[in-house]
Amino acid sequence: MGGIIFYHRSMAENVRLKNELDFFKQKISALNEIYLENKRLKELLSFKQKSSYKIVAAARVIARSADNWSSVIIIDKGSLQGIRRGMIAVTYLGLAGRVIETTSSTSKVMLINDPNLGVSAIIQRSRQEGLVSGTLGNFLVMRYLSDDADIKISDIVITSGFSDACPKGILVGRVVEVGEEFSGLSRYGVIRPAVNTSSIEELLIIIP
Repeated sequence: MGGIIFYHRSMAENVRLKNELDFFKQKISALNEIYLENKRLKELLSFKQKSSYKIVAAARVIARSADNWSSVIIIDKGSLQGIRRGMIAVTYLGLAGRVIETTSSTSKVMLINDPNLGVSAIIQRSRQEGLVSGTLGNFLVMRYLSDDADIKISDIVITSGFSDACPKGILVGRVVEVGEEFSGLSRYGVIRPAVNTSSIEELLIIIP
């Protein structure tokens, strides 16, 4: 009889310890999430303080597009915070996208990997100009380069500043492949974006 009681006590103790362990695991996970968020916000704040651009305070991503044909997110700041359609979105790593729609309290941002978004950009080293657009994948494409354009693998690509809404010098990414269009009259560059669009959680909006 005593053995049965001891067995049940041991089972109850194991359940209690397991519940405590699960609780502490959740606590550690929550604290780690807070640490990572604080780190990202600190990096955004540092970028904002060092930047010469006029920037809206950090906005949080609250929703993402559910289809496979576009790459759009919604942030928790809108026209009441001064955000307007056409403004550029960045992270501390570089160019993230462009605002395409606003409400008073939210904004819709089309990310740089969306094929419908085109950004005028230049090769930092050679100053060659082209148009960068998305592919809905992990890479961007820089087109409209002449057939003798000076572009090489590892070249850094930045915004050209030829648009009023998009300042010059924002990092777009790095060239990982160079090829010729089917016509043979122009070249293109495949770019790995500086910003991983699938993991964006906070953004800064540049006010022109």
